[in-house]
Amino acid sequence: MRSYRYQGIAESLATAARESMKSPQYGHPAHAELATGYGPCRLCLQTFQVGTDERLLFTYQPFTDPGALPAPGPVFIHRDHCERYDSAELPAVLRHLPLALEGYGANGLLLVQRRVGAFGFEAVLEDVFASAGVQYAHLRNAEAGCYIARIDAR
Repeated sequence: MRSYRYQGIAESLATAARESMKSPQYGHPAHAELATGYGPCRLCLQTFQVGTDERLLFTYQPFTDPGALPAPGPVFIHRDHCERYDSAELPAVLRHLPLALEGYGANGLLLVQRRVGAFGFEAVLEDVFASAGVQYAHLRNAEAGCYIARIDAR
């Protein structure tokens, strides 16, 4: 089994959103509120404490490849500073969430999409990266479709 790198969004984007109260990539207004759902935070990849944690909602574009089709969407981060997640393991708090994996190739081309469901996260992740041409994956919420994190094979 290969090893992986799980990463939250860039800390510079989170800092810019917090300071400007705008999407750093699009300039759309950001929205601050008490958490009404679990999230998770796209920077630290931890879930929110409903009714306690203040979170910031803004538009995020996960693709950096200039040839990729833009796919902006809403993401939440903690309103206050938190540490960017960058590790070889999926955060334990994400395992119980409805997850989907998307495998991408050159120029951000979507090559494979799988719901995790009852199959087990690692088995589905291995299947995605075993697909021809997959260079990296996006972890998404399988109910809302929202981007959660990037995964790279090491």
